[in-house]
Amino acid sequence: MKIETKLVPSQKGDITLYTLTNKQGASVVLSSLGCGIVEVNVPDRDGNLADVVIGYNDATSYFYDGPCAGKVPGRYANRIAKGHLVVDGVEYQLAINNGPNALHGGPEGFQNQIWDSKIEDDKIVFSRLSVDGEECYPGNLKATIEYTWSDDCELKLTMRATTDKTTVVNLTNHAYFNMAGENSGSIFNQKLWLGCSHYLPTDDTLIPTGEIATVEGTPMDFTEEKPLGRDIKQDFAALNYGKGYDNCWVVDNWVKGELKHVATLTDELSGRVLEVSTTQPAAQVYTGNWLAGCPVSKSGREYNDYDGVAIECQGMPDAPNKPNFPSQLLKPGEEYNEVIIFKFKTK
Repeated sequence: MKIETKLVPSQKGDITLYTLTNKQGASVVLSSLGCGIVEVNVPDRDGNLADVVIGYNDATSYFYDGPCAGKVPGRYANRIAKGHLVVDGVEYQLAINNGPNALHGGPEGFQNQIWDSKIEDDKIVFSRLSVDGEECYPGNLKATIEYTWSDDCELKLTMRATTDKTTVVNLTNHAYFNMAGENSGSIFNQKLWLGCSHYLPTDDTLIPTGEIATVEGTPMDFTEEKPLGRDIKQDFAALNYGKGYDNCWVVDNWVKGELKHVATLTDELSGRVLEVSTTQPAAQVYTGNWLAGCPVSKSGREYNDYDGVAIECQGMPDAPNKPNFPSQLLKPGEEYNEVIIFKFKTK
């Protein structure tokens, strides 16, 4: 594995970019800003490389971007209703930054921080200490994210955290994929399969109601692969609320700590395929419904809505306020330890 580094100055200090190139010549670029994935260059069925991750032409543009492109949001990814949190009987009020709710750990969340980083063998290891009270969360939380890139184009994220005080944690990666290439336009013709026969209905602010509903007979059904654009304009509450898909699907037969294949995204024209596996109980699928207006892309243009899709393996949104959802509490002496694998191949 060939690893190269580059430093980019910013208002918060130097951003370190790591380029990992495998024996096939396929590469990923990782950033210490938000612990982010900023490029994934993989071949099509004819061996032609293309960057399949939405991103910007300036490493500093990832600060405070609306899409949270490629980054690790935290301390709690996704939404918490009204920013209301109770841990060990103590109420905490989080920042409100998404309608009436808290999103992605707040405006100064993990995604907008420069992480400590190092090369360790063939791994890139990012770490940071989120101090007690940061964005109003309890406990000193030590978070570590390890990335590995294999010769068969498997990008593995291992996400760990410990705390000295009971807290909540929910980590994911928010990369947007377009398997035809990041400058190829809409993802509507790309096909998605999900190993999820249930999803979480929400209110109109995208907070789960607590119901775990079957996808059968609804436009939320991806148990047989279908083009992302086939049903996206249907008159259905979940699609109307989000202007497209922005919902959480429940992984079938989830067992804590067990790795499962949960999603496959396919571009038939190029033959590129992304397989997503995780130990997490759920996957948020977001079809880039509000990408327009984000920073200038790597291709020098502005992205349009629906130019990429995020498949965010994670704990369930608002789980701290939903006792029937898997708990995202982390106690002293425990370790949060979750895995996401993005496997790139062709057909």
